[in-house]
Amino acid sequence: MRDDGPDIADVSDAVHLCIDMQNIFAPGGLWQTPWMEKVLPAIVSIASRYRERTIFSRFITPEQPEDRPGQWQNYFRRWRCATRAQLWTTDLDLVPVLARFVPPARIIDKPAYSAFTGSGLRGLLVDKNVRTIVITGAETDVCVLSTVLSAVDLGFRVVIVEDALCSSSDVGHDALMTMYRTRFHGQIDLVTAEELQQYWRE
Repeated sequence: MRDDGPDIADVSDAVHLCIDMQNIFAPGGLWQTPWMEKVLPAIVSIASRYRERTIFSRFITPEQPEDRPGQWQNYFRRWRCATRAQLWTTDLDLVPVLARFVPPARIIDKPAYSAFTGSGLRGLLVDKNVRTIVITGAETDVCVLSTVLSAVDLGFRVVIVEDALCSSSDVGHDALMTMYRTRFHGQIDLVTAEELQQYWRE
């Protein structure tokens, strides 16, 4: 266990926020993240231990590109195949191995990268007196990054489970891990799934 990890007291009030582990990002999906399967066992382990304190986010694409503001329209014109008008209805569902935890785990839907955008997540956490967010999921350098920075801006303590994140870019993943370690001391902690189990007891 590393000396710079979070204290158990800092984690005891936590919620596990699992970002966008959906079929669309799974192997064979439109936006597949090749090593999602590698991190799934760690995420399953965390979700199974903290079912009632787990929240899954889902990135919900628009029906049509024009349903999103500004540059999102250009983005979804380029990725029209990812709009709900063209996707299978199950593509945006959680991967089955995680969907089985709902309920008691909860699902929040979001229209953008950050799990705090348009989802009511902040109010939910404040109502539960949550001060610490344990983050897993996909992708390290896109939706996870946006969510982490939103959480920091809102004053939450963030604990990132480094072996429970995945990305389609090894370079992006590695760069973010370095940034979290060197630039956000006191606001972001990195732990392994094994260390989390020691810090955060049921």
